[in-house]
Amino acid sequence: MALSSKLNIARSPAADAALRTVRTETLGLAALEQALSGDLGAALEEACSLVEAASGRVIVSGMGKSGHIGAKIAATLASTGTPAFFLHPAEASHGDLGMVTAADTVIALSWSGETAEMKNLVFYSRRFRVPLVSITSRADSTLAQAADVALILPRVDEACPHGLAPTTSALIQLALGDALAIALLERRGFTAADFHTFHPGGSLGASLTHIRDIMHTGDRLPLAPLGMKMGEAIIQISQKGFGCLGVVDGQNNLVGIITDGDLRRHLNGDILNRRVDEVMTRSPRTIGPDALAASALESLNSASITALMVVENRKPVGIVHLHDLLRIGVA
Repeated sequence: MALSSKLNIARSPAADAALRTVRTETLGLAALEQALSGDLGAALEEACSLVEAASGRVIVSGMGKSGHIGAKIAATLASTGTPAFFLHPAEASHGDLGMVTAADTVIALSWSGETAEMKNLVFYSRRFRVPLVSITSRADSTLAQAADVALILPRVDEACPHGLAPTTSALIQLALGDALAIALLERRGFTAADFHTFHPGGSLGASLTHIRDIMHTGDRLPLAPLGMKMGEAIIQISQKGFGCLGVVDGQNNLVGIITDGDLRRHLNGDILNRRVDEVMTRSPRTIGPDALAASALESLNSASITALMVVENRKPVGIVHLHDLLRIGVA
């Protein structure tokens, strides 16, 4: 395609609109970053302390686009160690306020801070002393004034050319929610193992599976002692079916491994009468039982191998094969 044609595509009305949208929203994120370096950052610290001090859950609420963002924030909090759920403000006024207890914390989103549907939830939180965090752009709004902690967002231009459709404002609400969730995650010391507890499904859950949960152990382990003849070793490799054989010393420490590649390199000569010591690769690549499946996949790929011996205190306790990772959906 000619360069002029490419330039024409880049300058199409749709592309121009997309570029303006991204640029405007980028400026919004820059304004949020600046605000977090000042008063908003201090208020975020207060909000984290308020949530941590509560023994219950975080109830996130918002109307319209703020509601959609609030639902995502609740989901992110819940998946990163802070129990949370979304409460629709209109439904709250028709019985769902019963979901909110004094042990909970409410996070209410409203760009104007004057959303009528939020009134009953705010009143309920004040009546029963439920901690309230507001996310709004107006410090003088009803919502901000009622809150225990007000997270005041910077006033930004919407990407919508009419300045009406919530675009940049929704984006920075979401970014602030992510910032709050990650700050709480780090304060709680939430680990990858904890993350797996809440994400057992899909490729993400599979990648966070521990090696000890999928490795082969016991009689399935392909092992041979130092000094064994290669004729016997080859039979072991064939019977176990992993395409390799771990070699151990008198203390059962793993000292080497024999793979298909090692066999091919030593085919010349009388290989059957040689000892495993002469053929094995010393200091083989291994992995620990508490490592994640994602780490095993990286090791296999980087070394162009298909199996890893699982070792604990230098002693082989299992083996994991690429097929095991395929089976659980990691590879």
